[in-house]
Amino acid sequence: MINFNHVSKTFKRNRVLDELDLSIVLGERIALIGSNGAGKTTMIRCLLGEYTYDGVITVNGLAPRQNRQKVLAKIGFVPQLPPPLKMPVGQLLDFSSAVCNSDKKRMEDIASRLGLDVAKMASQPFVKLSGGQKQKLLISIALGRDSNILIMDEPAANLDPEARQIFFSLLAERLENTTMLISSHRLDEVSALVNRVIELDRGKVVLDDRVADDVSLTGMLACRLTLRRAEESIAKALLGWNFQDTGNGLEWQGSVAGPDRLRFLGMISRYVGILTAISLDENKGSEP
Repeated sequence: MINFNHVSKTFKRNRVLDELDLSIVLGERIALIGSNGAGKTTMIRCLLGEYTYDGVITVNGLAPRQNRQKVLAKIGFVPQLPPPLKMPVGQLLDFSSAVCNSDKKRMEDIASRLGLDVAKMASQPFVKLSGGQKQKLLISIALGRDSNILIMDEPAANLDPEARQIFFSLLAERLENTTMLISSHRLDEVSALVNRVIELDRGKVVLDDRVADDVSLTGMLACRLTLRRAEESIAKALLGWNFQDTGNGLEWQGSVAGPDRLRFLGMISRYVGILTAISLDENKGSEP
């Protein structure tokens, strides 16, 4: 469905994506993690056809840069930063539903579940809404589209706790027939939704962990970590998981129960800035 083949992107002299190879198939729900500057947002922008790039990207066989209208018509997208649209809310909903041939009422119903009364704010310019209101409206448009691909860049960042819970419930309703790519700094929030975790670092995939229904998840996974430098905070966290320091605070080894792998990765994602290597081996799950 979605393919990246040797994709690179350079801004001035800074290579943000570096020969990225990645395939995403129908039904995969991916948590895209990595530190700031790892390339997550650039990868998404290239996928949406917003940036030029070296290499090949296809979405259902179409190149998003050359076939942007056709590609975007079938993608629901929630950006990290809301665009500065001056269009009134009602007009934005009319336009969004028309351009993707979707039901406006479905968008309005989702907005209502998130706590927005779009009828009352129909004449308000989008740019004048609060950060939370903008995010709720963008989520409503993305999830209300007639599409089977959802791409979300830190989608819950501006939501209040109640709206966050509703948002993740809305995503859970789409698990059967939707491919999701969710960029997030909080893997713990999306762990119940996703079946694959991809970590980027310096424009390359450094972790690709599939967690689909698999009998091996009932066992133990041998884990090894390598750090750039020793830090007390991650050492304390790893000791809490019964890991052993095997290299002066730079090398760690332990075991993770299969069902806990996403919770473990959520903890580790807070330290991606100092993580240089991680392995989870399903074939060698004995205690260290």
